[in-house]
Amino acid sequence: MNLLSVENIAKSYGENVLFSDISFGINKGQKIALIAKNGNGKTSILNILSGDDSPDAGQINYRKEIRVSFLSQEPVLDPNLTIEETIFAADNELLRAIANYDKALANPDDQDAYQKAFEEMERYNAWDFETQYKQILSKLKLDNIHLKINILSGGQKKRLALANALINKPDLLILDEPTNHLDLEMIEWLEQYFAKENMTLFMVTHDRYFLERVCNEIIELDNGKLYPYKGNYSYYLEKKEARLEQEAVELHKSKILFKKELTWMRRQPKARTTKSKSRIDDFKAIKEKAHQRRNDHQVQLEINMERMGSKILELHKISKAYTDKPILNQFEYNFLRGERIGIIGKNGAGKSTFLNIITGQDTPDSGKVIVGDTIKFGYYTQKGIKIKEGQKVIDVIREFGDYIPLKKGNQISAQQLLERFMFDRKKQYDFVEKLSGGERKRLYLCTVLIQNPNFLILDEPTNDLDIVTLNVLESFLLDFPGCLLVVSHDRYFMDKIVDHLFVFRGDTVIDDFPGNYSDFRAYENSVVIENRTAKKENPEKKSDKNSWKNEGKTKKLSFNEQKEYNQIEKAIQKLEAKKVEIQNKFMDTTLSGDDIANLSKDLKEVEDSIEIKTERWFELSAMMEE
Repeated sequence: MNLLSVENIAKSYGENVLFSDISFGINKGQKIALIAKNGNGKTSILNILSGDDSPDAGQINYRKEIRVSFLSQEPVLDPNLTIEETIFAADNELLRAIANYDKALANPDDQDAYQKAFEEMERYNAWDFETQYKQILSKLKLDNIHLKINILSGGQKKRLALANALINKPDLLILDEPTNHLDLEMIEWLEQYFAKENMTLFMVTHDRYFLERVCNEIIELDNGKLYPYKGNYSYYLEKKEARLEQEAVELHKSKILFKKELTWMRRQPKARTTKSKSRIDDFKAIKEKAHQRRNDHQVQLEINMERMGSKILELHKISKAYTDKPILNQFEYNFLRGERIGIIGKNGAGKSTFLNIITGQDTPDSGKVIVGDTIKFGYYTQKGIKIKEGQKVIDVIREFGDYIPLKKGNQISAQQLLERFMFDRKKQYDFVEKLSGGERKRLYLCTVLIQNPNFLILDEPTNDLDIVTLNVLESFLLDFPGCLLVVSHDRYFMDKIVDHLFVFRGDTVIDDFPGNYSDFRAYENSVVIENRTAKKENPEKKSDKNSWKNEGKTKKLSFNEQKEYNQIEKAIQKLEAKKVEIQNKFMDTTLSGDDIANLSKDLKEVEDSIEIKTERWFELSAMMEE
């Protein structure tokens, strides 16, 4: 069933033609991602679909009586309402029923109103819906529903807008960068939510794991033309490479870029990160694996950065706390040459504060930060670039440097660096104020790199960057010989770039983990399995083979439930083995696009089975512990 038709639309800004004569449709059940370079018109298309902008030509046709929700980058919310009032302000009969029922509960003397509200809840079957919408708010850390909108942070407003869109159960949900302002835990929850729910999605996102696991179709906008790909991100890479091979020689660099990306995807299969995985024995094995990944990389851009001395960066018993919010407590670490550390953790855990302390933009309450004499920081913050009126792109870069020195006396000029990051010679002489949000982030990144630092610190560098630019950035960082410290919620980026993690747990707890993000999630899940097994086999709790009949913890389970509980872990282990077998098949570089699509389907079926059985395990465990 067709929900939306886009017919021959065009959009220009002065002489800049973004696209013309573009047509596509969205059918029920499709989960479509729109991919394009920054500045090519992704946001313009979303604004046209939402009605915030209009096309210069063509038309948009929505199916009658369908409910559509939009999530924009900067949602507009009434500052005078609370979170709860914002949710219930939506035109949704289920939410109205719940609101009327809550009002009736608050006035128990009015029996007629209560009866009417109760019948309305029954008619719409709103009981389960009430539980679900409260769960959504909880997962997005919006538990205090009485907070006013005007005191929420930008990230909280974006999460509220997302919650509102999900709760409204639209027929079509249109999303602009839904993973921005979400921490890793929230992203993984949202990924699973979309994978499970029978929703129709149209989104713009740079999160490649999200594309891989949620979307079943990708539309690429390239040089004003649309190219549809009926598959997920791996399938898109396969077909994109094939298309580029047929095109002109001037696209040679892009062809190599996508070929590299496809190769990496095939040899680096990723498992679901919130469910159990095969046991990873210890940190040593993970450390060796991470180190090997780094050694396998072939350096193509030999940067001749300033020499690093024996002393890099030392943190001695650093403590930092705000009112009622401790961040660091006696934290110590000595950085070594060439370390590549990623920082992960929930929003508000203190990641950006940690970076500001290291770079001297904030001071610790106690302790010392000792920076080596030879260290030159390059700090990319979330604030972005300050725009000067009338300034051109090339002038911004030249304010910070004219070139990056390479080994053997070579160099990359400011113009060449801009070209590498998708600013052609014509674009380099555009005024900065004409750039899109993503292009400004790209330019800011170039201003940091042109200064030739030997210690790069990047705070959420992937936000608003397109996938092509992310590939370029990743290639540059893999060649970077200095120290690297990165805060990012982009799991794919972190997996590719870092081999060591600081895990900010909150309340001053920081774990030092020797591996990338997927290594960490695998280890975390293996610990869960180990703890479950240890608890199950604890000799203090087990007197004989029939002890479950007498033990208090198992008295709630029936015979069949206990039998199921005993068998379910074996079933999960078998499914995990099958999953690994399928993942290994992705490493075959001779696979066709259809083969990849079939393998992706098989993998999803196995992952769904693991998910169902794991949830059943938790359900039975909860019954045992009641």
